Amino acid sequence: MPLIDMSLEELVEYKGRNPKPKDFDQYWERALAEMEAVDAKVDFVRSEFQVPFAECFHLYFTGVKGARIHCKYVKPKYTSQPHPAVIQFHGYTVNSGEWASLLSIASLGYSVIAMDVRGQGGYSEDTGGVRGNTHHGHIIRGLDDEGADHLLFRHIFLDTAQIARIVMDLPEVNEERVIATGWSQGGALTLACAALEPRIKKAAPVYPFLSDYQRVWEMDLAKDAYHELKEYFRHFDPQHKREEEIFTKLGYIDIQHLAPRIKADVLMAVGLMDTVCPPSTQFAAYNKITSSKRYELYPDFGHEHLPGHPDRILQYILDI
Repeated sequence: MPLIDMSLEELVEYKGRNPKPKDFDQYWERALAEMEAVDAKVDFVRSEFQVPFAECFHLYFTGVKGARIHCKYVKPKYTSQPHPAVIQFHGYTVNSGEWASLLSIASLGYSVIAMDVRGQGGYSEDTGGVRGNTHHGHIIRGLDDEGADHLLFRHIFLDTAQIARIVMDLPEVNEERVIATGWSQGGALTLACAALEPRIKKAAPVYPFLSDYQRVWEMDLAKDAYHELKEYFRHFDPQHKREEEIFTKLGYIDIQHLAPRIKADVLMAVGLMDTVCPPSTQFAAYNKITSSKRYELYPDFGHEHLPGHPDRILQYILDI
């Protein structure tokens, strides 16, 4: 089998390369405390899009730093209460997708919610307020601020936990049967959500992004979704004098370091030809998960559609 990364034997043992900040756990406990102090001001607005078997709503809530976050929420009409719910997270730069893409899950008698990531292609706000560069991407947003409390993905990760809690508090939802899923950035947010809201029952990430940044750099794959890493060094640290400092700071928003907090059952998919989110970076996170888990491999596939895997996820969702 051709390889673009480690052998499978090495992948299942790989523990990651990017440094973990010494105060990582305290950082996230402080972040969660900030989130819990926010008045979410949840608001439902009935959508113009409606179907006979479900009700469709725009859901808005206030996240950290005052941003109003938008989600699509679909609630089945004809089901026993309370019922399971699925939270979907989208890929980098895009949005929560079409209403029609949520209906297959709603037809099963589950509620389903899809969150627009702040500042990307949907209706969620990015309230900004960082010093320094905001050029080319969200990984580096807030990197030049003192400390690490203004990293944009810190806020985005907190949004995932906050929407999970909002969903779990809905009267029609069984809080013990909530599932998170997503591909690429959505896969990363799935793991972040399960880490920061340990009541998530199941997580189904597909080739997760935002893991093991230094490994991406050393593989010379700081391009495509990780292109902003290269641009940051070129513009702001051309001689790499701050390389250790920068990668350590990025460690706060590295999902591999959040992974040990996960209590959910995890089903992860990996394409072994993935040059966007290299397999080793994905396994860096997977190998740190201590809860029940399994992976599905696609040896000839990269960062693309994985044939049959949407069906596997749907069957996985049903078995709850």
